[in-house]
Amino acid sequence: MRIDWVELAENVLFGHKITYEEAAAILDCPDEELLLLLHGAYKIRKAFYGNKVKLNMIMNVKSGYCPENCSYCSQSSVSTAPINKYPLLSKEAILEGAKRAQELKAGTFCIVASGRGPTNHELEKICESVREIKDTYNLTVCACLGILKDEQAERLKEAGVNRYNHNLNTSERYHEHIVTSHTYEDRVNTVDKVKRAGISPCSGVIIGMGESKQDVIEMAAALKKIDADSIPVNFLHPIEGTPLQGENNLNPRYCLKVLALFRYMLPTKEIRISGGREVNLRSLQPFGLYAANSIFIGDYLTTEGQEMSKDHEMLKDLGFEIDLNPLPETVQ
Repeated sequence: MRIDWVELAENVLFGHKITYEEAAAILDCPDEELLLLLHGAYKIRKAFYGNKVKLNMIMNVKSGYCPENCSYCSQSSVSTAPINKYPLLSKEAILEGAKRAQELKAGTFCIVASGRGPTNHELEKICESVREIKDTYNLTVCACLGILKDEQAERLKEAGVNRYNHNLNTSERYHEHIVTSHTYEDRVNTVDKVKRAGISPCSGVIIGMGESKQDVIEMAAALKKIDADSIPVNFLHPIEGTPLQGENNLNPRYCLKVLALFRYMLPTKEIRISGGREVNLRSLQPFGLYAANSIFIGDYLTTEGQEMSKDHEMLKDLGFEIDLNPLPETVQ
């Protein structure tokens, strides 16, 4: 299926919804047409976000000891990866992380804790930290704490949490190949809970776990259905000691086509290049920002990221500017 990518992008801007056949064609885009595909993606991105890039900084406030069996995760119960393991950090340590995020011009500070979900005691400690962060620093706060129990989302909202991340990770069909200790519905239900509490929903995917191209299209369609505001697109960084340690089926050109797919299918949403961008996009990292409008800076949960000055340099070289207003006005 041959497509004029720029014309398709213009049609999207006039309200066209990408069909399954068009989505499949994006993922199968010939390499020689990749720049045209990205040009179309950039036309859509620029219409909604200009040349601004949202910066996010993540802090792993509780590491390891997770009972879940997610195949990709070095913190899971089935992982033998040699990682640092520690209980929930002190409020002072979390506040120090927020201070660092502000210094690095990260508009969003992401508080992440391992585990199936937070205990009420852990949740209260995090809420205390969030209240002080909101009083002290001009930061949007995103929490990623796992599956939430009843009323926990409301407590986070009251404390000042702006956004909650809970990734779908893969398609509903492929979910049981990746994890069996919780269901796909558990993840969707948590996203629904945070939306009902008035928190901006953040939900994304991990590409490269053995899924098919059909699965990738279904992931984008599912995120469109749940209406996530922010969509982290992770590319698997296979960690030794995890069940997916041998997976290595991505190349930079395909990763760019995936980012373009999410922009064409979800034109108004924040698309964030997330974990694994350094090892999968490699020298083509700057091209990803012609489709995406958001990145993480600094390290990830248990893997290192690109040196932060290089990220700032990359944005400067692209002629892009840092967006210091990371949430839409309607959800601030």
